Amino acid sequence: MPVTSEREDHERPVVVAALRTPIGTAGGTLASLSAADLAAPVLRALAEAVPLPVQEVVLGNCTGPGGDVARFSALAAGLGTDVPGLTVDRQCGSGLAAVDVGAALVRPGGVVLAGGVESASTAPLRFWPGDPPVRYERAPFAPAWLGDPDMGHAADVLAAKAGVARERQDAYAARSHARAVATRDAGGFDAETVPVGGLSHDERPRPITVERLARLRPAFRPETEGGTVTAGTSCGVNDGAAVVAVVDAATHRSLGGPGLRVLATATAGVDPDLPGLGLVPAVRTALSRAGLALADIDVVELNEAFAGQVLACCDELGLDPDRVCVEGGALALGHPWGASGAVLVVRLFSQLVRAERGRYGLAAIAVGGGQGVAMVVERCR
Repeated sequence: MPVTSEREDHERPVVVAALRTPIGTAGGTLASLSAADLAAPVLRALAEAVPLPVQEVVLGNCTGPGGDVARFSALAAGLGTDVPGLTVDRQCGSGLAAVDVGAALVRPGGVVLAGGVESASTAPLRFWPGDPPVRYERAPFAPAWLGDPDMGHAADVLAAKAGVARERQDAYAARSHARAVATRDAGGFDAETVPVGGLSHDERPRPITVERLARLRPAFRPETEGGTVTAGTSCGVNDGAAVVAVVDAATHRSLGGPGLRVLATATAGVDPDLPGLGLVPAVRTALSRAGLALADIDVVELNEAFAGQVLACCDELGLDPDRVCVEGGALALGHPWGASGAVLVVRLFSQLVRAERGRYGLAAIAVGGGQGVAMVVERCR
């Protein structure tokens, strides 16, 4: 039984446009571009596509230079000094959390531009105080006494606990690349992509076989200790931005045209030692709030941080992995941390709105430190 009435559903915010940059490999073609350099062209393109006053820019970001990346990017995009910006940090879930926040900030007659950006290539070096200062690669996700594993190690432990065999992981990763390559070659990413820095296509997807993946050694735990996660079944370190344009329901009706109604969102917390499971309770809650079941969902976009992690979540949810990321996911496209959650919404927009492949969509992402974010959307006119 839906938890909201049809009338209430029809008054929910609507995503009316969605764009992203190509996703670059850290140190690759986009390596010289800052976070704002990546976000600004996407913001500008969306502002031109949706000719309404921009009320707010909300961007997720994890490792940028600070100083409110969203505000800086809005100014760099030429949106005007009167457009405020808000930067959200929910680590890997930042981009999807920013879309959720943006949807809540929408007011009649204007548009909120919400999404995320990450430039791993230009992330500043960070140090703990000391003599000499001690450099660190990432901020803590949780207190050490509670559990603060690196994501790769945590994904390997999760795969073992969930009984996800190495062979399943290799097969899933190979399939993600094959799907992304097929989509790219068919022009399936073209309409959602804003070229930047001389790059017009995603750098990471490539044909790769299960046999080749099987030759890789475990990357995070020794094979003698049960390690199964390899570089080939892990996402990359990447640069990119993704942003959507959100309006209120009345403004959407005045604009006409299709969009994605944001039916429900949810954020959840789990054991920090098993952060990859964070999307599971978030998905369950978001579906419940939308009054839907997984069987009702036409397009499922889960962030593929690690093949073993995604498969463990699918097993826990009773979700057929073949339904996930049917045009390729982050294992192939890449994982620009602060942008990845927003990339999921862009992908839903392309499949549900541009290609009209169903009515309902689900985006979900797990977060370091033991969190998850999920969003359920509905194609509407």
